[in-house]
Amino acid sequence: MELQRTALPGTGVAYSLATAEGQHIGVLAHLSGRRDLISYDPQDPERVLHSVELDQSEARTVAHLLDLPVFVDQVTALARGLDGVEAVRIPVAAGSPYCGRSLGDTRARTRTGASVVAVVRDGRVIPSPRPDFEFLPGDGVVAVGDDAATAALRELLIDG
Repeated sequence: MELQRTALPGTGVAYSLATAEGQHIGVLAHLSGRRDLISYDPQDPERVLHSVELDQSEARTVAHLLDLPVFVDQVTALARGLDGVEAVRIPVAAGSPYCGRSLGDTRARTRTGASVVAVVRDGRVIPSPRPDFEFLPGDGVVAVGDDAATAALRELLIDG
């Protein structure tokens, strides 16, 4: 099975694959955290037949149902037991004002209330990044906090 990953500047990342039965499906991961599940026309793989919009919580539930072995899901499962706390993964896009800059430059904890607990880079998890850790395009920032804090961190990493 081949998984295709397509960067969509200003939007997010699209992932698509063909199943063993030839069905073409995908996920559009928006920079906002929203996820769209997509099914394509078998006759025209560019034509979307169906799309289902999922918020972050719904996307985590679907991932959990599919039993995905993702580090973020493990953090999310821990946070689920703590009322008002959630774990999120925020992509660092090439256009982020923090690409090439350090975690300390963001002053994320002070400015948003969210804590950066890890960064996923090239399929590798970097736990507890130090303040001098530099972000690169494609990094996935794993953060914990309440809804407002994680939303503020997402906005900070996207808009500055």
